[in-house]
Amino acid sequence: MMPRFCQQCRLKPTTALIALIIFILNNLQVITATTATTKMAATATNTNTITPNNPQSCTNPTKFDFLNDLRSKYPHQPVFLQAVEEMALSIEPLFNDPVNGKFYKKAFLYLTEPERTISFHVPWMDDQGVQHVNRGWRVEFSSALGPYKGGLRFHPTVDDGILKFLGFEQIFKNSLTGLPLGGGKGGSDFDPKGKSEGEIRRFCESFMTELCRYIDASTDVPAGDIGVGGREIGYMYGTYKRLANKHGEGVLTGKSPLFGGIHLRPEATGFGAVYMAQHAIEDKLKESLAGARCAVSGSGNVAQYASKMLIQLGAKVVCVSDSNGMLLFEDGMTSADLEQIIVAKTVERARLSTLEARVSGKYVPNHSPWTLPDLNVHFAFPCATQNEIDGKAASRLIQNGVMGVFEGANLPVTTEGQEVLRANRDILYIPGKAANAGGVGVSGLEMSQNASRTYWKREKVDVMLKDMMAGIYQQMKDNAGEDGTLEEGCNRAGFLKVAHALKELGWVY
Repeated sequence: MMPRFCQQCRLKPTTALIALIIFILNNLQVITATTATTKMAATATNTNTITPNNPQSCTNPTKFDFLNDLRSKYPHQPVFLQAVEEMALSIEPLFNDPVNGKFYKKAFLYLTEPERTISFHVPWMDDQGVQHVNRGWRVEFSSALGPYKGGLRFHPTVDDGILKFLGFEQIFKNSLTGLPLGGGKGGSDFDPKGKSEGEIRRFCESFMTELCRYIDASTDVPAGDIGVGGREIGYMYGTYKRLANKHGEGVLTGKSPLFGGIHLRPEATGFGAVYMAQHAIEDKLKESLAGARCAVSGSGNVAQYASKMLIQLGAKVVCVSDSNGMLLFEDGMTSADLEQIIVAKTVERARLSTLEARVSGKYVPNHSPWTLPDLNVHFAFPCATQNEIDGKAASRLIQNGVMGVFEGANLPVTTEGQEVLRANRDILYIPGKAANAGGVGVSGLEMSQNASRTYWKREKVDVMLKDMMAGIYQQMKDNAGEDGTLEEGCNRAGFLKVAHALKELGWVY
């Protein structure tokens, strides 16, 4: 039977036959392309799907069956599921409580879904006049304790799954600070690396043009994160002021002290991590940081100021790193070395590989502190990014004599790495929810400073930061009990405060 188009056009038999062959070939190409696309999509999905046989699997589908619905919804968001599962493991005794266990499960499930996820496009123009479009998000996860609070990350790996992981962690981190802060996170897949000053400014202006619709000092207060420092916050706040005609409001934190920022905010996350380590080392090990060999990964804001405080306390910082390699200081980094690193990263925007002639250390390409086979340190401060210490790296650290791991980054230890650390209960392990809470804590203080139209001296802010980290450490100890670890105490303390708020608000019952 001739195709309908042949009958309607009344083509001659020979012409119709040729048309039929062309029609079949064209459709075969469409079918082949569709099949190939389907296979590629299936392969991409299977790469991220979390199954018992997947070595990248971050969850155990036979444990916590009340999470199975969440797993089935988000198999393409493995890091988010990893964060949920690891939190659940730490607070498992609460789920088994004969009186309140059912409520705690419901509260936990409630907290695994963001209250709101906002997505938008971010058009911007490069220096050659070519327009680009990136994606932007704001994940407003929980407002139970206060306005959504969490940073903005600009990095090509950013997607809604990464931001959900970060926002979920932020809920409990903010809870530990004792300040009235909810949890959220945002950002874009824009890559600032290699961009000019003008390109970054134009991107920040475009990003804030959309984001400004959703933020307010009493609703959602973003801050910085990877790829977003004081420069980027300044550009975004400048755009907000023009659009909203509101000035002096705490709608963004991490601002310059010239227009409402607080002293010590750039240093707070790194300093706070070291203050936390100091409490744990002195309390649990009866030791001091003075003379201790410390490995720091990363070379951004957190790594820089963690290194600075470690040096001030007499520790030997033996390394920092970036995505291309690391600087190794066998005898410890000097203050002059650190100053060169800070200038390179914040002013020159240079890689560590360019610094070997300017510092006392040796550059080691294609390595991080956690891949070197013979790095002997007492304490580890992973300050780069998520999942940088895997099971092999954690085992190697322990074999080489490490006594404590303090997370300056968010979730820098993989599931396998955490299992190794948990199996060695004499190793101090403090997760990022507590160890790096100093940053958001001082951000909360900046909000208070803005609301009261006042200005605090650097020394006062430092005292408040130290008190905050001491308070978080005490919460961990109290909630760990006699047999629990500091990690378990951290997660229980963070969760219980939010769960009780949900109950009193009537949101979970």
